[in-house]
Amino acid sequence: MTQSIEQAPFGSTGHHSSRALFGAAALGAMSQERADRTLDLISHFGVNHIDVAASYGEAELRLAPWLARHRSEVFLATKTGHRTAVKARAQLHASLERMQVEQIDMIQLHNLTQEDDWQTAMGEGGALEALVEAKEQGLVRFIGVTGHGTYAPAMHIKSLETYAFDSILVPYSFVMMTNPQYAADFEALYELCTARGVAMQTIKSIAARRWNDDDPERRLSWYRPLKDSGAVQRAVDFVLARPGLFLNTSSDATLLEMMLQVAAAPRQEVDVEALQKDVIEHGIEPLFVRDVSDDVMIANG
Repeated sequence: MTQSIEQAPFGSTGHHSSRALFGAAALGAMSQERADRTLDLISHFGVNHIDVAASYGEAELRLAPWLARHRSEVFLATKTGHRTAVKARAQLHASLERMQVEQIDMIQLHNLTQEDDWQTAMGEGGALEALVEAKEQGLVRFIGVTGHGTYAPAMHIKSLETYAFDSILVPYSFVMMTNPQYAADFEALYELCTARGVAMQTIKSIAARRWNDDDPERRLSWYRPLKDSGAVQRAVDFVLARPGLFLNTSSDATLLEMMLQVAAAPRQEVDVEALQKDVIEHGIEPLFVRDVSDDVMIANG
């Protein structure tokens, strides 16, 4: 019998989420049949939290048939990338329609890391206004904010000082945390979220590096992922060894079962020396370098 992934309180929401959350960007280009099999797989491992976004291709549509049978079993979160209230409101309603649900558990401001975007989204007539309205109307239960790039932790602190978001999402991996500036910003965010009971989602745990033009592999995510089982285990354990962190699975669905197996297995003690060897042997590089490559290739979580 497959061991289920451990659960932990998802911030102050009252929900106990599996510590591995399903990153539903993986469904974006799938057939419905394969999407159904994928969703049955996450259920098999006890994953009870789905993180999708309006921009993840056909992912919201692929969720609808499965949600019709299993909606009560999962914490369902989506995202809007729009910064104005008018557009965010319309996109949220479209997401509800696409997934054929009357309510989602959490709506998130997607990748809010640029100052001009932040000012628009958080200001009068901004996206946050529409999300708060949706919460008051009972269309959503909680509101979160996500971010890619090296500015995400600091921008999330700014966001949390402005509004009581229920959840944040940031990159977190061994190689990202070797950058002193990023590590310091992350630690400040971790301390704040821990003190306030804000849920912390992490992404890019098994990212190796950005693609090179001459890489021969099929590209199922915008970054080159780790595929060695030992390296994947150490990368996942690095995240889950830290209390309070949740790990979002990769958009490369071919790696989903391996990630879930590792997440369900007993935690291995973090071995810094082995992680350092992985960096060398697998050519691991930070996906995000401040003011050099702080962007993402596509809007996948």
